[in-house]
Amino acid sequence: MTEILENTKLFEDIKHYNEFDMEFWYARELQEVLEYSDWRNFNKVINKAKDSCENSKNNVLDHFVEVDKMVRIGSGAEREIKDIILSRYACYLIVQNGDPKKETIALGQTYFAVQTRKQELAEQFTELTEDKKRLAIRNELREHNKNLAEAAKDAGVETHQEYAVFQNYGYMGLYGGMKVSDIHKEKGLKPSEKILDHMGSTELAANLFRATQTEEKLKREQIQGKVNANKTHFEVGKKVRQTIEELGGTMPENLPNPEKSIKQIEKEQNKLNLEDKN
Repeated sequence: MTEILENTKLFEDIKHYNEFDMEFWYARELQEVLEYSDWRNFNKVINKAKDSCENSKNNVLDHFVEVDKMVRIGSGAEREIKDIILSRYACYLIVQNGDPKKETIALGQTYFAVQTRKQELAEQFTELTEDKKRLAIRNELREHNKNLAEAAKDAGVETHQEYAVFQNYGYMGLYGGMKVSDIHKEKGLKPSEKILDHMGSTELAANLFRATQTEEKLKREQIQGKVNANKTHFEVGKKVRQTIEELGGTMPENLPNPEKSIKQIEKEQNKLNLEDKN
């Protein structure tokens, strides 16, 4: 698995972004990664991909854009060559039409299939209702909080009490000094109710970002000791808060409480699922 991830990183390394922050790849660079030594042979694969694109009722020019590039040929000299700017979908079609015997083609098929699926899911997410967005993010948070707990444990946060303190530091960073008990009180919740179950999608997303980035930072920097782990969680929360402020967003403590809790939404969803089965 690790080897596959390292190899598929090849496709990440040659990814570019245009002025509109849209990703793209150059055909010449993709040719090299896919181990095609001859441009003419690789161009045949590209032409097959174009045919597939057209047969799928997609506009070829939206995904394959021919350009001229200047490249160095030695001694500082340059010459002009033809290249093609490719969308993710174009790359996906190219690897689907490539030589199946090549290991890099198989890796490319995996990489671009996964990336295309991620984009589809992202587009589907934007079409969800607020309740369904909340459910999706809350479920993500459940999983990532487990990972965060493991990362915190590896850093030296061992007991339940220590983990509660660790969590408080993250919330204090994100909520301008407010602890879990403060947020709980601000939302007017009962002692048995969880604050994450009474957040809208925007507030949940901010907390998801806090959790995932703290987990990554603890692991990446191999942070050790309860004090350092708490400090890290606070700093990440504070950075997320700063980003929200820079973007002109509403601070999480000022976001409105949803009318329904996550538990209520889950009950309604389960009821609908049962009715659909019947």
